[in-house]
Amino acid sequence: MTDPKDTNAPEMDDAAAVDAAASEETSELAQLQAELEKAKAEAADNYEQFLRAQAELANQRRRSDKQVEDAHKYAAQKFVEALIPVIDSLEMGAVAEGDVGQIREGIVLTLKQFESVMEKFNIEAVGKPGDAFNPEHHQAISLQPHPEFDNNTLSLVMQKGYLLNGRVVRPAMVMVCKK
Repeated sequence: MTDPKDTNAPEMDDAAAVDAAASEETSELAQLQAELEKAKAEAADNYEQFLRAQAELANQRRRSDKQVEDAHKYAAQKFVEALIPVIDSLEMGAVAEGDVGQIREGIVLTLKQFESVMEKFNIEAVGKPGDAFNPEHHQAISLQPHPEFDNNTLSLVMQKGYLLNGRVVRPAMVMVCKK
């Protein structure tokens, strides 16, 4: 027969093993829960950073749209500011009294003032008699011979053309010499 102490020994070993396994599982479970909490906190932090980045991007887009809108709205402001003195001169000339020579002199000065504004803003007049015909800058109304000019040169300018930074705003209406 076996000793009763011997029969209890395997049961005690099993209980100790179960307790050890349970203790190990509990510590592993606690470790996994800690890792899960850490991952949740990191995910929440990443989500908050994502939301902030999206909000910053939306704000930047709104600021950019506003700047573009303002640029379109006020693009001509410097040009208008430069034209105001010319308008003032024209208004003074309209009410001026005096002889025709003085009024003409005032008109010439106002024209020079206007030309300096155009030069400042890269607006160039095209179309002078004697210039070579350029179909990109000139609109030929007719061809006619002229004793002073060579073929394919401008013999008469009926209306000046204008370029803005090299781009045609209005072509010059011209007569071209053809011998």
